Amino acid sequence: MCGIIGYVGKNNSVPYIIDGLKKLEYRGYDSAGISILQKDKLVTVRAVGKVAALEKAALLASPCGTTGLGHTRWATHGKPSEENSHPHTDCLGEIVVVHNGIIENYLLLRAKLESLGHKFKSETDTEVIAHLIEENLKSVRGSNEEERLIKAVQKTNKELAGAFAYGVMWVHTPGVLVGVKNQSPLVVGVGKGESFLASDVPAFLQHTNKVLFLDEGEIAILHAGQVSVLDRFGKPKKVRVTKISWDQKTAEKGGYSHFMLKEIYDQPQAIEDTLRTARADFGKILGLDTSALRRLENVHIIACGTAYHAGLVGKYYIEQFAGIPVSVDLASEYKYRTVPHRKGTLAIAISQSGETADTIGAIKKAKELGFRTLAICNVLGSTLTRLCDSTFFTHCGPEISVASTKAFTCQITSMYALAISLGLANGNVSKTAFDKLHRELMRLSKAMSETVKLEYTVRHLTRKIYKAERFIFLGRHVHFPIALEGALKLKEVSYRSAEGFAAGEIKHGPISIIDKGTPVFMLMPQDDLFEKMLSACQECRARGAFVVALTTPGGQAQAKRVADQVIVVPQVSDFLQPVLHVVPLQFLAYWIAKRLGRDIDQPRNLAKSVTVE
Repeated sequence: MCGIIGYVGKNNSVPYIIDGLKKLEYRGYDSAGISILQKDKLVTVRAVGKVAALEKAALLASPCGTTGLGHTRWATHGKPSEENSHPHTDCLGEIVVVHNGIIENYLLLRAKLESLGHKFKSETDTEVIAHLIEENLKSVRGSNEEERLIKAVQKTNKELAGAFAYGVMWVHTPGVLVGVKNQSPLVVGVGKGESFLASDVPAFLQHTNKVLFLDEGEIAILHAGQVSVLDRFGKPKKVRVTKISWDQKTAEKGGYSHFMLKEIYDQPQAIEDTLRTARADFGKILGLDTSALRRLENVHIIACGTAYHAGLVGKYYIEQFAGIPVSVDLASEYKYRTVPHRKGTLAIAISQSGETADTIGAIKKAKELGFRTLAICNVLGSTLTRLCDSTFFTHCGPEISVASTKAFTCQITSMYALAISLGLANGNVSKTAFDKLHRELMRLSKAMSETVKLEYTVRHLTRKIYKAERFIFLGRHVHFPIALEGALKLKEVSYRSAEGFAAGEIKHGPISIIDKGTPVFMLMPQDDLFEKMLSACQECRARGAFVVALTTPGGQAQAKRVADQVIVVPQVSDFLQPVLHVVPLQFLAYWIAKRLGRDIDQPRNLAKSVTVE
């Protein structure tokens, strides 16, 4: 997830673009850049780090022009560096592109363009767009240069695969910006004598509240205060402008009250973006061929907090599909315990930020022991990704709320993809079975889109229970870690006492803390352990608990007989069900915290990334 901002008008575009980038910095902050059409040439300034670094560089360079593009980056292809920062240009330096999303076929396109003589200056997928437009301009005809540019962009779009949005500026069409939307966000702002192109409304809201929301496949052509749109078939479309009534703070959160709520709703797209990479051969990601993958005999998963719970889910996945023994350690414990040295060990570190001190220390130990190391991380170029032999990148975009939501579900998704790939490589999963599992995985984001619709049901439920002092979460097998995560999430943002247990353990002690009115959440999809969970419901209810059953459609009728309330989660395969079941628990934590008046995005005593031991 990156931030795009473009301006065309009568004033110097630089202040507008820098200000817009500051408003979009929540979308990415490893590097930033700006390109201004100054007279008849492009002036580009880029800087590694936050927008403040770019602002200083721009003051020194002093570009000035009424048309410009800016970008704040969240790295997906290529490490954070000035060379990989946007904007990117073609060979001649006449076309400039800023881009948000992933070009899935960029390697094929790059090879093709290089064979035609194009020279690339970065490691990014974005740069292929600039070179493709340059190449396509050679073959298109038009009554003027603007028409030629639009035709070249249309031709380019047909060659690109993936989810993307981008903005284009060409020295031969001064006063013109072109924007393309395909699955990634892009909006247009229409002001008096000026127009804006951006990834999100906050970038220009203080200048205009008149917004044009583009549909998939559409192309916007911006002039000063005038915008035209072509639909995905290339036909002109009537422009419909919406007046936004949000204030600036609300706009930054996409209209949601808090970043946590926005990020819960981000999950379908985050999973879809992550799965674009999950199609890759994990052997290549790990730097191992099939025979080396077969020699893997042990897996150590190392993580902290929410990522640790994702690791616990991953243990079930790897042992089920790959048949490899797995240990899961809290990074703070792994670093100081005796770890037997065994050949064929893969150490997997899971971290959203890649800067967690305990996890970094633990992975250093794993490397000293000679283990192969893999990072599952959301921040390319972070310390953890530089330390590990290889990285599987979760494409969540920045997660602003301290309480992790979308990073967690993408971590689980990544572990599932890794597990079935390892199983295919070592023969524990047949090709036929792998294809079935892979198809189920690729449908997960659609099921997640249905699951986030449960917010109203959960919000209504919290009216009855938010004043409770203690909450219990129970699950079995692959849902046990989800019970732990549900409890952690509630503790983090509401400050209420909450505990997660394996449901089979309830009678071995934990049942003593259940009394009249204690909310108990049962994670009980209709699977092989469903009957066991029904019994656990009855045990808790007999002691006065307020039992909430989270089940799938097939278990709804039976669950209603033993629970005070039932929440029905969409059905997917048994091992993917935890990815969906955690969502109502995220909503639960959010709404209880909101009713209690807590600081949801920045809970007391907590930090997003724990960079000290």
